[in-house]
Amino acid sequence: QLQLVESEGGLVQPGGSLRLSCAASGFTLDYYVIGWFRQAPGKEREGVSCISISDGTTYYADSVKGRFTISRDNAKNTVYLQMNSLKPEDTAVYYCAALERISTVQAMCVNPRLFRSWGQGTQVTVSS
Repeated sequence: QLQLVESEGGLVQPGGSLRLSCAASGFTLDYYVIGWFRQAPGKEREGVSCISISDGTTYYADSVKGRFTISRDNAKNTVYLQMNSLKPEDTAVYYCAALERISTVQAMCVNPRLFRSWGQGTQVTVSS
């Protein structure tokens, strides 16, 4: 059974950093796109960053470009999201999700409803 488990988020001061991990089990990631999505109170779930496991193609939302970095460790079946220069507007519940690649990474990442397998979510709060 496909399972995704996110690492714990936390409370971070503005300008701080945090790394999230998404560990997959029950399947190998080779032909998948793994995405990080977030949902703030009262807002729709949005794609933050996605990566194609097979070729490393990435996508970043404009709001996180230059601050967030997505990466993968195929041996550990794990995807990471390094978040730097965090802002209060980054506060949200962060989810990782997986889907076999069916289109471009960007096209998939901007449509979270395509993804069928989701982690439990982890709260990230950026506040002083």
